Amino acid sequence: MEYDLVVRGGTLIDGTGTPGVRGDVGVRGGRIVALGDAPGEARTTLEADGRVVAPGFLDLHTHYDAQVLWDPLLSISPWHGVTTVVMGNCGFGVAPTHARHRDLVLRTLEKVEGMSLQSLRAGCGDDWGFETFPEYLDAVERRGTAINVGAYVGHTPVRLYVMGEEAVEREARPEEIARMRALVAEAMAAGALGFATSKAPTHLGYGGKPVPSRCATLQEICALAGAMRDGGRGVMQCAIGAELLFREFREIVAASGRPITWTALLGGILGKGSHRGFLSENAALVRDGLPVVPQVACRPLNLDCDLAEPFAFESLPVFGRLAAEDRATRCRHYADPGFRDEVRQAFAKGKGMPFVPDWTRTWISVAPGSPELEERTMAEVARERGVDPVDLMLDLSLATDLRARFRIAVMNHDEEDVEELLLHPDTVIGLSDAGAHANQLCDACFATHLLGHWVREKRAMPVERAVWMLTGRTAEVMGITDRGRLGLGLAGDLVVFDPATVAAGPLQRVHDLPGGADRLVSEASGIEAVVVNGVVVRREGKDAVEADGPLPGAVLRGGRASSV
Repeated sequence: MEYDLVVRGGTLIDGTGTPGVRGDVGVRGGRIVALGDAPGEARTTLEADGRVVAPGFLDLHTHYDAQVLWDPLLSISPWHGVTTVVMGNCGFGVAPTHARHRDLVLRTLEKVEGMSLQSLRAGCGDDWGFETFPEYLDAVERRGTAINVGAYVGHTPVRLYVMGEEAVEREARPEEIARMRALVAEAMAAGALGFATSKAPTHLGYGGKPVPSRCATLQEICALAGAMRDGGRGVMQCAIGAELLFREFREIVAASGRPITWTALLGGILGKGSHRGFLSENAALVRDGLPVVPQVACRPLNLDCDLAEPFAFESLPVFGRLAAEDRATRCRHYADPGFRDEVRQAFAKGKGMPFVPDWTRTWISVAPGSPELEERTMAEVARERGVDPVDLMLDLSLATDLRARFRIAVMNHDEEDVEELLLHPDTVIGLSDAGAHANQLCDACFATHLLGHWVREKRAMPVERAVWMLTGRTAEVMGITDRGRLGLGLAGDLVVFDPATVAAGPLQRVHDLPGGADRLVSEASGIEAVVVNGVVVRREGKDAVEADGPLPGAVLRGGRASSV
């Protein structure tokens, strides 16, 4: 046998943006060894006539840090052609973590990333098998994954590791900053892809307190990002806030000498067309030679939430002050006319801003006992009943023991704005949030949505550009050097898809997380095969590997797989 795998007769789109050409791909030992023509025999042959053969897609914004400990298949990302994910975004992660802080870390993920605490506890177990970040990467590598993973070292666990619970209360002292910087340097030496942090006002952790990174000074952030300078590699990722944006980016790049990618530049972030001001500010940094890259999304940001955990509204003080309250106390507030008036005033004051609902774009997604209300807008039902939408939302919630759910179009719903962002030369596609907000949204299907909606239906871009956005562009931003393109000697990560049918399916609610917790998933159409390091992991919409069997994914240490 000359090859482990050959994909024959497809249109090869190589991830550089150049036009596709018909040909074969041959893989041996996890690497591409033949391109264009692959004569000879192979253990496995995939016929790709009429199909596109592309590099495996890369997802640079996931939160699989905990899920990878119980789900080595990292569903649902490979369903949609993703062969590499980057975890640890926004500074959240599970390492380094003292054993005594494990539950605090899980309670932080519960709040800030909308994860089920019971599911996290069941999935992670009592003994995680690691404490430090290097030990975490080793543990992931030892357990195995179906697809490739890379990880940032996160500001929140680093701060909690050094400062304990005071990490959510105060600024760090000089000696604490020095210890944190040493932890970041240790993580980088072990293979972290970079350092991640957050100043986003929506990021609240356990007890309704700001996540630890939000208590950090700019001096602290510069010091920790500066730990990347010595090794001469790494990327800083951040969730922006009033204290972390363009002015601060200049200081951070000066301290670290490394690129920044920030989350997220979305359509409607401050009203229609507001993205242009952000693009202009970012372009000024790029003109000055600063490598600063905004992350954009190709799907509307829709949050499906209930008022048991009203994540969508917690950036508003009227809801934020309830973040640490128990369920019974929240229900008392929801029934109080005075609280309802405060909510109405807050919504009126913030009209047109993110996380303030437009009732014409807010749907009742789950209405226990009243299925006839589901998939109808709040504006329509409120008008029909002659009630205020705020009262409708709160009454439905109380009548269903807070089980009623509402899907809110938060941002990125104006397609003219979104198209401008996708086509801008300074941006990179991201923000799938795969692994987080599992019962509130599902954007892990972004790649098939891009190819189906924006390429085939909207014709906003050629397929070659879309593939470049999902592969070569992402690898370039992340410093991932051995994948993202079809080339001799590069990793045998491939996606075979039908350009006439590729699409993301409708969202479905399933109960397959540990402990039976629910999440939203989307099936893919037109993804015919997914190959990771030369091994077929998905074929015709089904897993081709077993979770407890040999798995081909690699930990990308320093942006590269050492074992492939």
